[in-house]
Amino acid sequence: MDMPAWMGNVPEIIMAAGTLLLFWQIFQGRQQARTTFEDSLDKEYRDIIHKLPSKAVLGGPLDDAKFEEHLDEFFAYFDLCNQQAFLRQRDRISDDTWAYWSDGMRANLKKRAFRTAWEHVKQHATGEFNELRTLEASDFRADPAKAGHSL
Repeated sequence: MDMPAWMGNVPEIIMAAGTLLLFWQIFQGRQQARTTFEDSLDKEYRDIIHKLPSKAVLGGPLDDAKFEEHLDEFFAYFDLCNQQAFLRQRDRISDDTWAYWSDGMRANLKKRAFRTAWEHVKQHATGEFNELRTLEASDFRADPAKAGHSL
């Protein structure tokens, strides 16, 4: 009894299927690693925001004493934003996450206490936070990962 002609191709078919499965697993692993990385930055954001007075997070002003007391947290927030923009430029942040984060940065910098702190930091940290400064100049519309845009 003769074997059908396609049976001779079974090893190649199995190898091709295995190769496709391997590439799919690599792709899924990279996606999961990126999600885990982005989640760690989300946690860092929440840790910083929870240390700030709710009045500031809700958009209100802070008196001078409260402002000075929480300047380190504001500084940490701006540093995180700058790092996020840098990581986006290096294609370490997904499109969806970047859209969410950049909207959040824009919204926070419109809040009175954040705006005051950011102006203070910009004045005293010349030559630093270049990625965040560039984003602000574009009203957070520029995407650091897109071709032709350099931070």
